[in-house]
Amino acid sequence: MNAFGTTKRPYRAIARWYDLLDLPFEYFRYKKIRPLLFEGAAGRGLDAGVGTGRNMPFYPPGARMTGIDLSPAMLAWAERRRKALGVDVELAERDALATGFADDSFDFVVATFLFCVLEPEDQRPALRELARICKPEGEIRILEYTLSADPRRRFVMRLMAPWVRLAYGAAFDRETERYVPDAGLDLIERRFLFKDVIKLLILKRK
Repeated sequence: MNAFGTTKRPYRAIARWYDLLDLPFEYFRYKKIRPLLFEGAAGRGLDAGVGTGRNMPFYPPGARMTGIDLSPAMLAWAERRRKALGVDVELAERDALATGFADDSFDFVVATFLFCVLEPEDQRPALRELARICKPEGEIRILEYTLSADPRRRFVMRLMAPWVRLAYGAAFDRETERYVPDAGLDLIERRFLFKDVIKLLILKRK
């Protein structure tokens, strides 16, 4: 089983509590920056690692969205959110390392903290897969944590790291952009959206 597959277990356990656990971060951090993932996006889009569907309120009007996740439990909560919001999105249980979609299926792809749960050896394969299914002119936008350069903030993040690993199977130090060139992608933009701990990566195929 790949590293992404191992995240089924913790997310099955916390799925019903996930939004509650994440509520302070959603309110003070994520809600303000999620819309930036979708600025100017149109056409057919993929929300890779859709989770409980927190991105749904910000999907571009008229976009044909698909949301994938490897956790059936998280997808069940995403389906509840889809119905409550009346959002037109297709949800499917698929692995980001092997989605099964045809080449060039999507006009744009977003991934919100998905790469935080992928082990280093799975970063490059996941990027290659997203590159394969995104059209050459399309953008892949990745929202990700990184360890702060501020000593005090970095210390707090390292204290939190064991809990984050246990509860979410995630880490703060994935440095996904290291794997971008070998995945056949160009890093178009790297921008911090919350202090120096949450960054937006915008990628395109070479």
